[in-house]
Amino acid sequence: MAVVLVAEDDQDIAVILTRLLTRAGHTVLHTPDGVAAFERALADRPDVVLTDLGMPRMDGLGLTRAIRGRPELADTPIVMLSGHLHPGDEEPTAAGVCAVLLKPCPNDTLRAVVQDLADRGPHPHDRASSGCPAHRPGTAGQNRVAARHL
Repeated sequence: MAVVLVAEDDQDIAVILTRLLTRAGHTVLHTPDGVAAFERALADRPDVVLTDLGMPRMDGLGLTRAIRGRPELADTPIVMLSGHLHPGDEEPTAAGVCAVLLKPCPNDTLRAVVQDLADRGPHPHDRASSGCPAHRPGTAGQNRVAARHL
């Protein structure tokens, strides 16, 4: 299975995410903020990054932009899990997020989205290539902020 980097500052949520993803067969690496997550991504090259939006030192949007700005990480799939976004918010997709899930998110949806992105693997995130599900019609592109499977 995949190595999933979880960037989440709320320890209780991090424990739940780690347990959920571990039970799904993934290896989980946890960091409590965006700066630590970026450093861990550089060191460990995860298959998928699952990030919260609001975190200390660097938020999820900053983390996404930092990852997209590094050639060795640029194609890494990123999922944003947030309770602070609203349906139709375009900022995460513009930053390079592949999927956005709203808290509270059903466990089966979270597992399915992470698995889908792990199966898809590294892919380009620009609109021209349409390699990212966030830019494809009929997937996350039609409802960029959703709690559903891509």
